[in-house]
Amino acid sequence: MTNENIDPLKRVEEQLKKCVKCGACRQNCPAFTAFQREPAVARGKVALAQHVLTDDIELDDATYQAMSRCLLCGSCVDKCPNSVPTDEIVIAARESLAKKRGLTTFHSAVGQVIKSRSRMKMGAKMASVLGPLFFKKVPETSGLRLRFPMPFVGTQRFIPEIAASSFMSRHPEVIPGEPGKLRIAFFVGCMTNFVYTDVGEAALALFRHLGCTIIIPKDQQCCGLPGMSGGDIGTVRELAEQNLIAMEKYEVDYVMSACATCGGALHRLYPLVVGKRNPELRERLDALAKKTVDAAQLLKQLGLDPTATGAGEDIRITYHDPCHLRTRGISKQPRELLNGAPGVELVEMEGADRCCGLGGTFNVYHYDSSMTINDAKSEAILATGATAVATGCPGCMMQLADGLKQHGSNVEVLHTLQLLARNL
Repeated sequence: MTNENIDPLKRVEEQLKKCVKCGACRQNCPAFTAFQREPAVARGKVALAQHVLTDDIELDDATYQAMSRCLLCGSCVDKCPNSVPTDEIVIAARESLAKKRGLTTFHSAVGQVIKSRSRMKMGAKMASVLGPLFFKKVPETSGLRLRFPMPFVGTQRFIPEIAASSFMSRHPEVIPGEPGKLRIAFFVGCMTNFVYTDVGEAALALFRHLGCTIIIPKDQQCCGLPGMSGGDIGTVRELAEQNLIAMEKYEVDYVMSACATCGGALHRLYPLVVGKRNPELRERLDALAKKTVDAAQLLKQLGLDPTATGAGEDIRITYHDPCHLRTRGISKQPRELLNGAPGVELVEMEGADRCCGLGGTFNVYHYDSSMTINDAKSEAILATGATAVATGCPGCMMQLADGLKQHGSNVEVLHTLQLLARNL
């Protein structure tokens, strides 16, 4: 039995009352940095949500735009003196608006794509084969750019290449490890599967080095976070159910993700957003959340000896905290692993824990503002003198690479696991 017919904002009505409009969120909100308008900041969105709940404002484009101007980074939640869960409120508001006004054309299309793994595979294959017709290489910055404008993409941004073959297509479902060692289900994620396949290979190398049995469930789907960005909670629920079935198929000790966003979905947002609306799934989603760990978190827990890994050469790096790791308290583990790796010199950047501006579909819907937020991150990276920046999220990797290339920089963008696995 579900309670999906309840207005989503009714579920957070008591949380709305906790906001005293003090404005502490303003100095921590990356969206406010970009838009400099009150509706972009947390207290402005809370006020709008209260008016939407009481039906005393018109649900016009301005209201929708205001609610779309949030990266769900959780910075306001971290710093709020009253612990107002603004990210949960914004998700509820977007769902409420989507129910009352319908999904936008863009988010409707996003939902159709992420709901179908076969559709995604076909799209990735077409992009790989037809890429030269639509994209041009930019050798001096090692990126791709569109040859002509496309809706929501334009030609300004740098885009990573689609892999010739997906990560999951290269490997069997079960990769046996040593007897008595951990059994780990690998939640791969779309970016790792279709774009940054080397991240997946690095994860395999590191956990096989530790003797783990690795299971890559073939029925796993997109985590659904792009749908959540547009209020399409129905799609998120469908994908959560499919991923539950895929991960429950095997007895495992942990569900591991090398993507901060995917891990954040399984660990926090599935129980918060889907479980509360679907009591029959809540217990199973909670069990999945308890088993879900980030790759760096688990490597540290299992006692990976960083001296057996390393970059293979002397390298000066800095580290960017993905929001979906920061909000789960995963910041020390990747740094400790990198600091212990031979040849790696880790230098801290200013604002390492500040959002890079990706925010799921925020980067597509508000690209210019996304890059305004990213400017400070690129400048902080360059100020360290590092030759590479590491992070734990393929989405952040894409955003960081785009920003650095817009600044004319050749600083390499890597996943933490790629650095650790170079000697393996």
